[in-house]
Amino acid sequence: MKNIAIIMGGYSSEYKISLISGNVVYQFLDKTKYSGFRIHIFKEKWVFVDDNETEVPIDKNDFSVTVNGTKITFDAVFNAIHGTPGEDGLMQAYFELLQIPQTSCDYYQAALTFNKRDLLSVLKPYGIKTATSYYLNKGDSIDTKEIAAKVGMPCFVKPNKSGSSFGISKVKTEAELPIAIEVAYKEDNEIIIESFLDGTEVSVGVINYQGKITVLPITEIVSENDFFDYEAKYLGKSQEITPARISDEMTEKVGVIAKRAYEVLKMKGFSRSEFIIVDGEPHMLEMNTIPGLTTESLIPQQAKAAGISLEDLFTNAIELALTK
Repeated sequence: MKNIAIIMGGYSSEYKISLISGNVVYQFLDKTKYSGFRIHIFKEKWVFVDDNETEVPIDKNDFSVTVNGTKITFDAVFNAIHGTPGEDGLMQAYFELLQIPQTSCDYYQAALTFNKRDLLSVLKPYGIKTATSYYLNKGDSIDTKEIAAKVGMPCFVKPNKSGSSFGISKVKTEAELPIAIEVAYKEDNEIIIESFLDGTEVSVGVINYQGKITVLPITEIVSENDFFDYEAKYLGKSQEITPARISDEMTEKVGVIAKRAYEVLKMKGFSRSEFIIVDGEPHMLEMNTIPGLTTESLIPQQAKAAGISLEDLFTNAIELALTK
């Protein structure tokens, strides 16, 4: 029986979603192979939470926990933290130093993909298309005319490093830019402003399944709101259609691009890349390396469409981590 630490929570606005993801992993873990331990990682505490919701502190020196006088160490970590410190490389580096296998990509890939600007810059030479973008760092002077001239209107103002659409605004006029920039700075001190891509939005899951890099069935996203924002993602204000209503050729094309990005970056574990298809060309928006794993989330929906149960999905992730 292997001891598996399921880490959840985190330091960002996404912690609530992460707790749901982590509990889903705990619920669907194959109990014949693994003993699951729910570990909450917060700025103020790292604790093991038992089935009675009792909290026991984690020893950060070796990531162990002592329960009723018995010290428990972990064979592997299932990483379900969206945002910092689970998706940006900090936990990955910590576990690498402790030589504890974990289910997500390595620390460099996590840090790179978490930074939207850097990710898109690295993928550009491989022919992966993106929106036209304009970068701002906190303290830079804001020239709204210059921004509007470069990216056009409408446009999107996004924090460079945040998830679940926190801090994102769709801006329709130059006059709205300063307010949107303020909102984005609440989440991050770097901003990416992107041209509006008018097309079909799709989400492409790529995983290593039983040793083979696999593109899952693609999901088309139709938001009732102006874009796929927090409400659309988590409060049912969107339609998620799997498989996407796109031609077989386009399914193949966008799948090849998502897989190429996974391979170029030497990814491991789960990834979910977002694209907007404009005039037959997929444009990449971002890549998530710890996508939501709630039962409503896209990767579980896509796995289901591929005939992979949640138990299989999670077992596969753990077994790959253990064999690394």
